[in-house]
Amino acid sequence: METALSTDRLVIRDWTVDDAEAAFEIYGAEDVTHWLTPAMDRVGDVGAMRAVLNAWQEAQPNLWPPRGRWAVERKEDGAVIGGLGIRLLPPYEEDLELSWQLSPGVWGQGYASEAAQALIQWAFTQDTDELFAVARPNNTRAIAVAKRLGMQWVGETDKYYNLRLQVYRIRHTDLMD
Repeated sequence: METALSTDRLVIRDWTVDDAEAAFEIYGAEDVTHWLTPAMDRVGDVGAMRAVLNAWQEAQPNLWPPRGRWAVERKEDGAVIGGLGIRLLPPYEEDLELSWQLSPGVWGQGYASEAAQALIQWAFTQDTDELFAVARPNNTRAIAVAKRLGMQWVGETDKYYNLRLQVYRIRHTDLMD
């Protein structure tokens, strides 16, 4: 994404290593990492988070849009409250996964839906026709966000990440209805 995306309350922008402490509040939280797909261990400390962010930063310019990882920053106070991603689902050929992760302290305030909606709209300007979201069956929060985004339930599968997952999809044409 060449320029940051903006919503009423949020800015979606590239990660920087300066975001390590805020990112650690997300990816260092067991409440978050427990639900991630693929399964990701909780990041152990701010130094490790800085290394992860550095790797994400280095990879970003080499990813074909709309693929990437971005920080979600709250306009009101400049706080980084979450992350978004678009990447290939296994077997890594064409299906693109949309993912969102927010700091537990901001859950339930509509930020995930607001940020993901902006990213979906941008992704559909990048020669992309559909996006998928996958969620563990008990991840009621992620499933609720997928539904709020207008994503349709496709089914349940274990072909992604060796996990039993609920699959949701949104197509470019769904936004035209």
